[in-house]
Amino acid sequence: MGKVYLVGAGPGDPELLTLKALRLIKSADVILYDRLINQEILLFAKPDCELVYVGKEDGKHTIEQEKINELLLKYAHTREVVVRLKGGDPFIFGRGGEEALFLVEHGIEFEVVPGVSSFYSVPAYAGIPITFRGISSSFAVITGHEDPRKERSSIDWKSLKGINTLIVLMGVSRREEIARRLIEIGRDPKEPVAFIENGTTERQRVILTDLYELSTNPPEVSPPAIMVVGSVVRLREKLALKEVKACL
Repeated sequence: MGKVYLVGAGPGDPELLTLKALRLIKSADVILYDRLINQEILLFAKPDCELVYVGKEDGKHTIEQEKINELLLKYAHTREVVVRLKGGDPFIFGRGGEEALFLVEHGIEFEVVPGVSSFYSVPAYAGIPITFRGISSSFAVITGHEDPRKERSSIDWKSLKGINTLIVLMGVSRREEIARRLIEIGRDPKEPVAFIENGTTERQRVILTDLYELSTNPPEVSPPAIMVVGSVVRLREKLALKEVKACL
């Protein structure tokens, strides 16, 4: 019987891997990896390591979660070191908690290896600190892609009115609706918004707009992208080193 490691690969830049993640990738007998994993990271695997793609994307589930669970069970019985490699951190909107629970229920030994989360690292690479004295002393992270089977949203939208900085993950397809809801709860329509595509990689691109423009004439944004709402976005003008595409 082997051991399963739920490993966070970070936001994209291979140099943001933790030392522990790197060690496990190098020693893995099999790696089950997601769609957003930087292919350079897989080059660290040993030559005889089996690489299994289990990526999913919005509307195009290459492999269902139940099948991924079955694969984890299968490889845990046949391999010694099983790495489930997930973008960012396994327990932050990565369904790592569900996989961990599945392993517990089937008596499989596992370990969680936290990763650098995209919610703070991607804005940092774009020159946007999510907290800043005198500007932002609070932040919230929400998903823009809830389970479609739910009858109602589990997000308390009204509570987001007083949060200084909002980070929305997986919200590109619903960006116009999200902007409208934030305006409806009382956030300033002129509040700046940044979308950061392919954060921490060479293909990183930043699109700037505001809530009103986003709710009425949303700019083109390609996933994967992180949405940041708040006055801290204006700091990018002084702190960013990369090119900006402004939509204001």
